[in-house]
Formats: sequence, C-alpha cells, structure tokens
Amino acid sequence: MIRDTLGDEGYWCEQYEKDKKWLVKAQGILDAPMANPTYGAQFSFDFSKDIFRFVTLHYSRGDPIRDLVQPFPSLLDAWEFSNKLAAEICAEHKLKTCRDWTFELSNLNHYNWCFWLVGLALSLELPDEQWSRMLVLIDGEGEDILLDRIIASRSPGRKIGNKLLHKKPYARLLAAIDAPKENQATLLKDFVEHWYAELKRPAKAGLWWYIYGDPEKNPLSKGSYFGRWCIEAVAAVKAFDLDDSLCLGHEHYPGDLLRPDGPTTHKNKVASKENWLQRWLRS
Repeated sequence: MIRDTLGDEGYWCEQYEKDKKWLVKAQGILDAPMANPTYGAQFSFDFSKDIFRFVTLHYSRGDPIRDLVQPFPSLLDAWEFSNKLAAEICAEHKLKTCRDWTFELSNLNHYNWCFWLVGLALSLELPDEQWSRMLVLIDGEGEDILLDRIIASRSPGRKIGNKLLHKKPYARLLAAIDAPKENQATLLKDFVEHWYAELKRPAKAGLWWYIYGDPEKNPLSKGSYFGRWCIEAVAAVKAFDLDDSLCLGHEHYPGDLLRPDGPTTHKNKVASKENWLQRWLRS
C-alpha cells in the first residue's frame, strides 16, 4: 500500500524508476574522470542526498521496511568522497568552501539532514561500522542537547550539549522526552502535529525539501516530492521507548519504520483509477 497521503501509485512507481536510473547514471559519473573536477565535491554530496531521497521514496511507496537499509552504505560512501574531494579542491584553489551546503548543526538544513540520518540509522538498526562512519560525518559532538542525547542512546560515551540549537519545532520533542511517562504520548503527538508548520523559514533560510509537493510552489508534476516524514520523532521513540500510539496514522509520522514486520500504521489509501484522458495527459 502507498504510505504517503500525496500521489497515486502511478506517481510513486514513476518516480522510483526515474530515481533508480539516475542513481545508476550518477554513480557512473562519479566513477569516471569528471569533466569539471572542481564540481566533484558538490556532485558527490548531492548524490548522497539523492540516495536518501530514494530511501524515503521507498518508504512512501509502501516498500518493505527491511529493504530500506540497503542503500545506506552508498550514501555514506558518497558523503565521505565529497569531503575528500572538498579538502583537495579547497587546498588546491585556496577556497574556503566548494560546496553549496553549510556543514554545521547550527544550520537548520544540516541539523535536519543529520537528525533524519540518525533516525533512519536507529530505526533500521544500522550495523556498528556504518553507525560509526555516520557519526564521524555528522560530527558536532556536544553542540546540541537533543541530538546528542538521541545519539547517546546507542553511543553512551557521547558528550551531551547544554543547549538546543533549533527550538522551533524541536523544543516540543525535547519536552516529550523529559516529560513524565504518562504525558509523553500526548507531547510527542504535539511535536508531530506542529513539526512541518514550525519548520517553515524565510525562503533563503528554508529547508531544501520543504516546498516539494506544494501545489503552487512545487507541484507533484515536477517529480521532486518524496514524502514529508517526521523521522526525528521516530528517532526519539526508538532511543527512549516513547509511546507513539497517538501518532500512528498521522500523515507525517513514519510509524512503520519501527514495525518492520507490520501491520502498517498508515491509513488505507484507496487507489483512484485514471480515465483515458488522465492517462493521456500524464503520458
């Protein structure tokens, strides 16, 4: 069944095939000498994001949860290769940066990206070697009380920060974690319900994926949308054994990540049949 509330089976299958072809092509580009070597670091990091997008698309489409961990090593490879190339390019050309990304947890885009990876790694039970590699890439130990505490659930020696870098919306999640047991479910639901709206920022500071699926700014016809999943909530549930029963079925809560053998936590979506005109317009 389709887990996401947007898009029909045709959309998700079409995007799956397009993304699969692109990942094969992109890997070939990385394996060959690049026509523009100075762009290699950016291309490789974008490739790691494309792999994440593909993993999330798998989830949205309704694919088996245990399959989602398979592309993770390639995601780490691409990010590591990007860092290697960036160091070489910056040294050769005396640049401060050669990538359009701020690799600091104080930046919301990077914080959200790292939190998502941690959430997937915890829920999919990433092997220890890959978990360690991911933490090296994320870095930022001791900078954020929430992310540090969640990581420390699997890496107990991690230094815990004393401040929350992005209070909106993450103060709600921290409150759920710190609340008495009987209040955690309600507060976790509160976080999930406010998560998407409270991640909104001015355009220049906005999250790279935020407008995907917006019917006016970036409709499904553009093919960018891969889901809007509050993986951060799943990370907290896995780390602290929170009660997520009130979140099950919410359009942004990927509860199936924690229930790989089912049944699904998502509401059944009735597939609509296209008439001949709709099929013709989409072809």
